[in-house]
Amino acid sequence: MSKQVAEIIVNTLEAAGVKHCYGIVGDTLNVIAGHIAKSSIRWMHMRHEEAGAFAAQGEAGLTGELTAVAGTCGPGSLHFINGLYEASRNRVPVLLIATQVVTSEIGFNFIQEVDFKAVYDDLSVFCDVITSPEQALRKTVLACQTAIAKRGVAVLIVPVDIAMAHPKDQTPFKVHFPKPVIRPSDDELDRMAEILNAGEKIAIYGGAGCQAGRDQVLAIADLLQAPIAHTSRGKDFLEWDNPHNIGMTGMLGNEAGYQAVLECDTLLLLGCDFAWRQFYPGRARIVQVDLEATHLGMRHPVELGVVGDIKATLEALKPRLSPRGPSEFHDAAIRHHTKAIDAWEAHIAPRRHDSIPGKYLGQLIGKHADDDALFSADDGTPAVWMLRHIPANGKRRTFGSLLHGSMGGGLATGLGLQAAAPGRQVVCLCGDGGLAMGFADIFTTIQEDLPVKIAVFDNGKLGFVEIEQKTEGMLNTYTDLINPDFGAVAKAAGLWGATVDKAEDLEAAIIAWLAHPGPALLNVKVNPQELVMPPFVAAEPAVGMALYMTKAVLHGRGRDLVDLAEQNLP
Repeated sequence: MSKQVAEIIVNTLEAAGVKHCYGIVGDTLNVIAGHIAKSSIRWMHMRHEEAGAFAAQGEAGLTGELTAVAGTCGPGSLHFINGLYEASRNRVPVLLIATQVVTSEIGFNFIQEVDFKAVYDDLSVFCDVITSPEQALRKTVLACQTAIAKRGVAVLIVPVDIAMAHPKDQTPFKVHFPKPVIRPSDDELDRMAEILNAGEKIAIYGGAGCQAGRDQVLAIADLLQAPIAHTSRGKDFLEWDNPHNIGMTGMLGNEAGYQAVLECDTLLLLGCDFAWRQFYPGRARIVQVDLEATHLGMRHPVELGVVGDIKATLEALKPRLSPRGPSEFHDAAIRHHTKAIDAWEAHIAPRRHDSIPGKYLGQLIGKHADDDALFSADDGTPAVWMLRHIPANGKRRTFGSLLHGSMGGGLATGLGLQAAAPGRQVVCLCGDGGLAMGFADIFTTIQEDLPVKIAVFDNGKLGFVEIEQKTEGMLNTYTDLINPDFGAVAKAAGLWGATVDKAEDLEAAIIAWLAHPGPALLNVKVNPQELVMPPFVAAEPAVGMALYMTKAVLHGRGRDLVDLAEQNLP
């Protein structure tokens, strides 16, 4: 008798390089889970499927390899949606095995029947049903191949009766791993060189697409004497040991990156898909290089857009460029960046009442974490402090929901990072709201022996949302959180746990927390009124903040303004 379809699916995932499968077992998934248990794939027993999807995309984002999640029919497979949107936005290969009710009941509103093709169509690069046992191998291979080739989410829908069946014929389809080198045509390279050689104040803006071409980016910057700004996702690759670095632009960036990009006359966009149009220059000539053709000119008009790998494209472009002498535009941008970073650093340490700024917690974690640590952060202020105050060094990596902007991904992403890199230190920077949202999977750290280090930025509120409300002139509305002592809860759950509320105790607590060999949670009471200051203050937020202050006084909340000033003014 031929192999069971469930076994064929599992064997194909093994051949495609899948190391882990995240999910929760049950009914229609049981037969596939049974074959996973016999395979080399490690089943990661999650407490919520959404966390499993965040973990899988974290693993795929670190390794670049296909990772899997699997769910039961109906609600089980629906729970993956948000985490799989994260994978889709980050363009990492993840395969969902969405098991389904028996084929004879599909279309009759059977209990737990869900039209997964309709649900997952928007976020997937592949989504289809295995409709017969003979399709099993071919369609599983196609799902894996598409996820790998298109760097996205593939959804393989498997009715339980099909999973249990035995196909009569098995043509030996298999997964391939192409690695093409893609660069623009010679004519396009000549046009790129013509535009760049004509520029006087040239800037480079690089994103995550520069990962494999870092050396080539720095070489072009040196040749053109162009300062390099980077996106938040480009931090790991372009920040460290870079004499041309001027940091991030955007709302989370600094003045130097912001001004250099706006004031240049020629801008080279490399592997970045930054969404906010107000941070692009209005009159510069723009050349864009991206591996995804649909990204060209999507965010802002460009004079020339070309498709190519950053490394291969810049290697072919370099001989066509004319070397530059010293550039005052370049040197001024570097000086400005140094000044901006010094100003940030000067305002990090606690100054009043021994309270703890969130940025200070981030800085100390960066100081004491391993040189090759992996960091995952919840959306909001933890991500800001990670990006601003934990330095890149070429070994560390930082992960956050920077394109999807979801709450609750910090811990879950860290679990995937730890599974993928068991010998490395993984630090999860969690907001109190984000951690509470996905708290169930704190138990996964123990069950799956994942020694992640969890830092809770406990400010008793949805901090980033409250900042947004204040800049809109609102009093804070529905942002307050009544939290438990997360350190005590962690202890009760079986983790190392502690809570710190005084700045003088923080550094010693961080050292002990990071040194613990198993999963550990450090709950830190951070300043509730701390603001995230952007690289510029536009008129609308300034007016909104003034309006908020007026309302606060009129509503008898003047003390809030005193706290706001104490915690944010030098």
